[in-house]
Amino acid sequence: MSSSSTTADLLGGDRTNLWRCIDRDNVHGLNLSDPDSAKETIKPWDLREDTEKFADSNVDDQVIIHVPFSQNVRLRSILLKLGRGEAAPTHLRIFANHPNIVDFSEAETTKAQLDISLLQGEPGVVEYPLRVAAFASINSVSLFLSESVGGDISRIYYVGFKGDVRELKKDKDPQMDVPAANAADALLFDRLQDKASGQQTTAR
Repeated sequence: MSSSSTTADLLGGDRTNLWRCIDRDNVHGLNLSDPDSAKETIKPWDLREDTEKFADSNVDDQVIIHVPFSQNVRLRSILLKLGRGEAAPTHLRIFANHPNIVDFSEAETTKAQLDISLLQGEPGVVEYPLRVAAFASINSVSLFLSESVGGDISRIYYVGFKGDVRELKKDKDPQMDVPAANAADALLFDRLQDKASGQQTTAR
């Protein structure tokens, strides 16, 4: 298999898949039967249908998974493969750009960027479009899944995102960083430099 086809498998066939931008080592959750299982839901695209690794809620059907990104991204959709039957959560809220995970008490008083009902009975990955204006510059999301069909447990197999990276303009002209008070002096300096260069060219 070529390296390009391997990359396509990992990224879901195109570069809109943001798997590569997730800081997987710092993915964590609340109310999980296994505290480390939140990381198991972050899989490359070619393992999206895997059912061997998953995260289950613990004392009830509410679970929160915090997903930080390694750089700012613009989210266009969220991809989920969830438990079926009684382990299927039916409600999702997304809280964006909280430096730490949103806990359950905080979730009750914090407005979510997304609050939706989830599709039921889907055997594979489901893509939910996001309102881009609300997710235009994102460094982390906390996913609050709840209200499972059976009321006891929620199961998550796969969490993914599509969107694009918000590139930082690192190569901008240093002159743009000149404080406003010195901007006129900087422009005058540039004009003097240009004049001097012109004189040197004429002298030759």
